[in-house]
Amino acid sequence: MNPTASAQAPDRQDKAEREQHKLEKRLCREVGRAIVDYQMIKEGDKVMVCVSGGKDSYGMLDILLKLQQRAPIRFELVAVNLDQKQPGFPAHVLPQYLGGLGVPFHIETQDTYSIVKRVIPEGKTMCSLCSRLRRGILYRVAEELGCTKIALGHHRDDILQTLFLNMFFASKLKGMPPKLASDDGKNVVIRPLAYISEKDLSAWAQVRQFPIIPCTLCGSQDGLQRQVVGDMLREWDKKFPGRLDNMFTALQSVVPSHLMDRQLHDFASISATGLPNPQGDKAFDPESFAQQGAIRFVD
Repeated sequence: MNPTASAQAPDRQDKAEREQHKLEKRLCREVGRAIVDYQMIKEGDKVMVCVSGGKDSYGMLDILLKLQQRAPIRFELVAVNLDQKQPGFPAHVLPQYLGGLGVPFHIETQDTYSIVKRVIPEGKTMCSLCSRLRRGILYRVAEELGCTKIALGHHRDDILQTLFLNMFFASKLKGMPPKLASDDGKNVVIRPLAYISEKDLSAWAQVRQFPIIPCTLCGSQDGLQRQVVGDMLREWDKKFPGRLDNMFTALQSVVPSHLMDRQLHDFASISATGLPNPQGDKAFDPESFAQQGAIRFVD
C-alpha cells in the first residue's frame, strides 16, 4: 500500500467534513436570517411544510427541523405531501422517510394527474393547471390541519427566474415574494429558502442523501420557459460570479423614483425645489458600475 495515499485519505475526509459543516452553518444561518427579516414564523405558529419529494422541499424541512430545536420561540411543523397519482409514483418513499424523522406528517391523495392529462392537449405545458389544482388542495389541507403558515421550497434562483419570466412574458416587474397572503385570503405563504442558492441545496441533498422523487408529470417536458430562463441564469453564474447575488440584492433595494410606475411614484407633482437632492437625476453624469465579474461573494 502506498503510505502517501493512505495518509491523504483521512485529510480528504476531514476536508469534506469541514465543507459539509460550513454548508450546514450557511444554510441554517441564511434560512434563519430570512425568517427574521420577513417575520415568517412567530411564537405558536403551526407551519405546514410542503414536501414534494424534490431536493428543495427536503432541504427546507431538514433545515427547519434543525432551527426548530435552536429557535428562541416555539412553533410546530407538519410535513404535507400531495400524492397526485402520477403513474409510477413511489407512494411508500415519503411516509417511510418522514416516519423515520419522527416529524408529524400528512399524505393527501388526490388524482390531479388524470384531470391534467384530460384537459391539457398533448405536448402543451401542464404546469399552470397542475399548479392551480395543487394550490387549492393544499390551502384546504392547511385549514383542516389548523396551520397558520404554509412553507414552500422556492429558493433564490426560483425568485430570480420568476422575475425574468414576468419581464419577458408578462411585461411586469414582479418576482416571487418571501411572504405573502394567499389568493384565497385564508393563508400566509412563506418561502424560508429565499436567501438560499440552488447550488447549495443540491450540495446539501448529496450530503444528506435525500430519497429524491422526480416529477414525471411535467419534469420531463423540454423547452419550458422557466427551464430556458434557468439555463440563462446558470450560464451567467458561471461566466460572471456574483451577478446573481447582485440581482437578488437589487430586489431588496428598489428606487421607485427611478422606475416608471406612476402608481408607486408621483411623477405628476415633480417640480424644481431649489434644494439639493442626493436621489435627484444625474442625467449628464456617466453611470458607474463595478466591472463584470469583479465582485464575488464568498462565505
